[in-house]
Amino acid sequence: MQHPSDQSDVIRLDSPAARWLDAFPIGNGQIGAMVFGGTETERLGLNHENLWRGVTRNRTVEPTYQHLAEIRERLFARKWIEGTELAMRYLSGLKYRVQPYQPVGDLTLRMTGWDLESRPIGLPNYRRSLDLATGIAEVCYTVDGISYVRQAFVSAEHGIVVLCMTADRPAAISATLELARTPHDPACFVYPWSRGSGFGFEAHFGEGIAFAVEARAAARGGQILPGECASLAVSGADELLVVLTIAVDYNEPEPSAWCAHHLDGVPMDFNALRKAHVAEHRPIYERVKLEVETNPDAEALPMDRRLERVRAGGDDPGLVALWFRFGRYMLMSSSRRCDQPANLQGIWNEELRPPWESDFHNDMNIQMNYWPAEVTNLSECTEPFFNYILRMAPEGQRITRNLYGCRGVCYCIQTDVWDRPTPESAGWDVWTGAAAWLAQHLWTHYEYSLDQDFLRQKAYPFMKLCAEFYEDYLVRDSQGRLVTAPSQSPENRFIGGAWPVSICVGSTMDFLLIREVLTHCIQASEVLGCDAELRPTWRKILADLPPFQVGKHGQLQEWLEDFEEDEPGHRHYSHLYGVFPGDQMTPDHPMGRGSSLGGSSPLGSDSPLGQDLKSCPNDPGGDLWRAARVSLERRLAAGGGHTGWSRAWTACLWARFLEGALAYEDLVQQLCRFATNSLLDLHPVEIYQIDGNLGGAAAIAEMLLQSHGGVIRLLPALPPQWPNGSVTGLRARGGFEVDITWQNGKLSEAQITSLLGQPCRIGWPDEPYELTCEGKPVPTSRDRESSLAFGTEAEKRYVLQPA
Repeated sequence: MQHPSDQSDVIRLDSPAARWLDAFPIGNGQIGAMVFGGTETERLGLNHENLWRGVTRNRTVEPTYQHLAEIRERLFARKWIEGTELAMRYLSGLKYRVQPYQPVGDLTLRMTGWDLESRPIGLPNYRRSLDLATGIAEVCYTVDGISYVRQAFVSAEHGIVVLCMTADRPAAISATLELARTPHDPACFVYPWSRGSGFGFEAHFGEGIAFAVEARAAARGGQILPGECASLAVSGADELLVVLTIAVDYNEPEPSAWCAHHLDGVPMDFNALRKAHVAEHRPIYERVKLEVETNPDAEALPMDRRLERVRAGGDDPGLVALWFRFGRYMLMSSSRRCDQPANLQGIWNEELRPPWESDFHNDMNIQMNYWPAEVTNLSECTEPFFNYILRMAPEGQRITRNLYGCRGVCYCIQTDVWDRPTPESAGWDVWTGAAAWLAQHLWTHYEYSLDQDFLRQKAYPFMKLCAEFYEDYLVRDSQGRLVTAPSQSPENRFIGGAWPVSICVGSTMDFLLIREVLTHCIQASEVLGCDAELRPTWRKILADLPPFQVGKHGQLQEWLEDFEEDEPGHRHYSHLYGVFPGDQMTPDHPMGRGSSLGGSSPLGSDSPLGQDLKSCPNDPGGDLWRAARVSLERRLAAGGGHTGWSRAWTACLWARFLEGALAYEDLVQQLCRFATNSLLDLHPVEIYQIDGNLGGAAAIAEMLLQSHGGVIRLLPALPPQWPNGSVTGLRARGGFEVDITWQNGKLSEAQITSLLGQPCRIGWPDEPYELTCEGKPVPTSRDRESSLAFGTEAEKRYVLQPA
């Protein structure tokens, strides 16, 4: 087996980026930059997590809940168009819009003193690269026999962008540096300045939001002269260092003063800055290492040619592994030590009006951003996401009362940095499941950490708010079942329904989310020893929900009725939520038993989620798991998976269906169809969205390790393209860290470190095995699901091998 060298963490290209989409992203959670790698001119596109327009930041909704009964009357009469028209009139976002995420501007470096007219086209020895392990973008090239090197990174340790240029000949660096607010924005008022070795600008939008950027330069040799506006000139230097920071009055009342004070504390020493940055970045990145057999011929190619080779049918297993590494890098760089969660573009954007405002989309996109966080050992990246969820709750409660007349919270489909989860897009926003889906991530964090303080103070109070909403919102239909009305399967339509989205009674996803959040509330209340009086109410609701339906094609129905889909290849897989990211449907339990940490559901065998539901009258085989797979196959056969993020979700689903080859093929398709030369994921046509990058990383983690339902599954969907390899540092629910090595497609060794001393269950076939701890045999037992069960001690490592 050929283990990857350090180059396996490097994305390399042999030409500068001709467009923003092919530049390299660097970031520290707060500040992001795109590095183009130009020669005569270098551009760093700058962003700050808190820079958003705020024209409607104080938007509210008026009470309209009194119209809910009228809307329901139409929907229960199956008058879908009339019901939708009323819902859009009274519950939808016809007046306000979310605000767009904004670019800060550009830092531009222009070389001077070069004889450009006499130089041949192209530069020898050009190379630009992004080293994921260090978070450093590097550009190297030769001009007139002089070798130049530029390095750029965004330091989380110092809160700055760092750009350093060196040459192998003295006094070879002459350049101008400029900061500008780009693109031109007539609604932004900019005040540039330059003095001494510093330059920058203050700015504010018409509605009053202010921000500032300041850069300082230092040269070894040569001299620095202030320029006009926000610029300066450097001549005859051996080395040039630029440091830069940004502040927004979102949380810094005096942005300019803050920038100046912050840079006063920054050492103007590149080696010291680089050392501190790498010391902070590398250990986090290297918590997880994935090694697979590689194709040396492919790895030697620059990324654009490497992608071309795969698109032509070439084999490059190392590229899929790099996709995983890049996804972790992107989450680290956009959601760490910061205020805001990763938005649709993470933290990188160059447009004044980016697609969908680069907002927070609550019906899949922001959730997908965090699918890899826990399992790939980046738990700290969830903190800004959780803060986002919880800080909207007070406003969310007011909105819920005004729109639906209910207690608790429901969030609408999209929002922005101003924490108003109001309805913002006509039709799409008449959906009540966003808060419950967001609550899943709070519970998942508890499953991995078993942090009862987090459960008590953050997760459970929010989950209870979701439960309160459903207690009030659910209504009985003519059969006595508790259903949601109005309801929708996010962004999808059925024939006979309204456009742009069909509103109806009872989508499958609603019932999946309700079952999940109520089940988790019951479990949390038992763990915390509180609210015993609420559990009967929650159990009664669970018992009165409709069973899931199998349709005429053998598919899991997306709606309570077996509607014909208007778009059979739709990009969303909402009704398959119970397979992934949920875990209500598994191979062991076709209809699931709810999540449980100890292997048995606290709900008890008489609970709706504790039953196999094989008595479901319209599903005599009881195999809703199989029906869910039929739904996925039908959607793909109709052209589904036609966006980068949708293809990533498909790969996650195939991993849960234990189909490693199919999951791997979807990841290859994602790279072939939806990746730029710098590996940014695309939504057609050429719209960057970070969710596809992060969803792809989650899919690969699911192929290697699964731990839902209280059982750790080793290599559950190992693709045949990776016959030999290893992965270290993945996390499993219950407080375990797992290292896995495999040979010839089979497990050769797993090392399970118990972080909390919890009992452990490993899915294991009826085959001989050896389990040891510190060289001594560990007693095990087989439970009713044939898993290996054994006790553990905290901080001890358990080694499992086939006998």
